[in-house]
Amino acid sequence: MLDTARSWAEGWTVSRRVPRPVDVPWGLRIEVGQPTQTVRHILLGADASVARTLIGTVNEPTTCIKAFLPQGDMDPWFSSEWEPTAACFLMTADLRPSRAQTPDGYTAVVETAGGVASVRVLAADGELAAAGQAGLTDTACVFDQVVTDPAHQRLGLGTVVMGILAGAAVEHGVTAGILGATVQGRALYETLGWKVHSPLTGFVYQPAAA
Repeated sequence: MLDTARSWAEGWTVSRRVPRPVDVPWGLRIEVGQPTQTVRHILLGADASVARTLIGTVNEPTTCIKAFLPQGDMDPWFSSEWEPTAACFLMTADLRPSRAQTPDGYTAVVETAGGVASVRVLAADGELAAAGQAGLTDTACVFDQVVTDPAHQRLGLGTVVMGILAGAAVEHGVTAGILGATVQGRALYETLGWKVHSPLTGFVYQPAAA
């Protein structure tokens, strides 16, 4: 469990091009540096007392704390100043080369730079129809930000993006796939052979304005 969690955190930082995770007593700390999320803490254990100690030190708005536990287990740790994020799941898969075919009228553009593989699927008029990226590390490929525009859904474009990213990972010498999935995304990924590894629950510090 801990190796998978660490690999996910590492690959996520590569994908988002932010500093790598730093080991801290409760797990990992990531300096995200974005208005919507300044710092991300990842709990690598289920020790409530350690979690509460960390929570008590947080005073910076948009700080996020994530753990691989059901939300119900974490709710008692947080005050009303913390808001839960949408339900997510940590998922894993063994990656294989894929012959992803874009539907007629669509073109896939693939780029790999700085350890990030990215895919953009364009419609005939050049409109962005679907996209996704993955952070490539020595141990895993962490899929990230896979989206399909509502006007182009139900055409298999998400499957195309996932297949191309899987191929990029295999070329990189990595066959372990990891991602954080929403409830809706989980349904797609399970059809592609991905399996739920654990819940992935987050809370964000949103204190009331003074």
